[in-house]
Amino acid sequence: MHPAVELAQALIARPSVTPDDAGCQQLLGERLQRAGFRVQRLRFGAVDNLWARRGTTGPVLCFAGHTDVVPPGPREQWTSDPFQPAIRDGVLYGRGAADMKGAIAAFVTAAEAFLGEQAHHRGSLALLLTSDEEGPAVDGTVRVVEWLRQRGEAIDYCIVGEPTCARVVGDTLKNGRRGSLSGTLRVKGIQGHIAYPHLASNPIHLAAPAIAELARTVWDEGNEFFPPTSWQVSNIHGGTGATNVIPGEVTVQFNFRFSTASTVESLEQRLRAVLDAHGLDYELVWEQPYNAPYLTAPGPLTQALKAAVREVAGIEPELSTTGGTSDGRFIARICPQVVELGLLNATIHKIDECVPLADLARLADIYGRALRRLLA
Repeated sequence: MHPAVELAQALIARPSVTPDDAGCQQLLGERLQRAGFRVQRLRFGAVDNLWARRGTTGPVLCFAGHTDVVPPGPREQWTSDPFQPAIRDGVLYGRGAADMKGAIAAFVTAAEAFLGEQAHHRGSLALLLTSDEEGPAVDGTVRVVEWLRQRGEAIDYCIVGEPTCARVVGDTLKNGRRGSLSGTLRVKGIQGHIAYPHLASNPIHLAAPAIAELARTVWDEGNEFFPPTSWQVSNIHGGTGATNVIPGEVTVQFNFRFSTASTVESLEQRLRAVLDAHGLDYELVWEQPYNAPYLTAPGPLTQALKAAVREVAGIEPELSTTGGTSDGRFIARICPQVVELGLLNATIHKIDECVPLADLARLADIYGRALRRLLA
């Protein structure tokens, strides 16, 4: 059995639902220390984080991941217990198998193999792990990044082990992510009896034309790496619950997924301009902090990972910026090259989350070849 499979099983057996690390980082830290890493455990609030580094010079190649997982959902719907790893027909089942304990296991075992060959490698090899990626993400990677910044520690290359692939391990590299900006709009009217509309002012009717215009608005055209910015309503609430009352207020929650072709300031200004043009009496509250977009242009890290994928899987990986946010957005603040590469995303967060054993070995091989290209 590949060592990545054994380590993935040990991690899955620890029920590390956000923010509880459940001993995953203790297990990994001890293993990394035996491999020559200097391990520092950083606890912020209720969140466990780990920074491990082997070497004192540059370049610094870091693997970033999270040991926390989402709740399993109804356990009776799982074929086997989500926190008792099970292998059936060459597939490993358990919560976190794909997102992303499998990738952590693949990288750690790849690093161990690499160090067995290259004990005197150039630069430094590092790992950044958190138990707060699936949750609020306020005491996890973002705090470690600030801690590193204060210490004057930089990262040159970062591989984030998020499950990026669609059909074959290695088919997709995420070299950036769109930004996310959420807000709450409250449009005011005048409450009244529904039979006497001339004595009231329906805020739903007032807001509807502005919402329609915002939905039609072309915010930007995107660029070579990003699709156009989108604006979507996620929730609308208005009314007292009675069918004969015109509400006095309607609340609209919305979100921008935006590219580097727009800025937070430009989006806020343009949205307010539409609301003002419709003469609305409104309040607008922006959710903080927002998530900024980031982009890694093709360079040494993408080249090393692409070459490794070609050698192992015989395919040409696609560069993509689709999907939701990840902790890569925080690491990009101190690292010029951040790329996400992990396992298949078909079963993540689902009942019976799983990963083929062959995929764990394949990902470990890809990581190992990238390490050799960048640090050997």
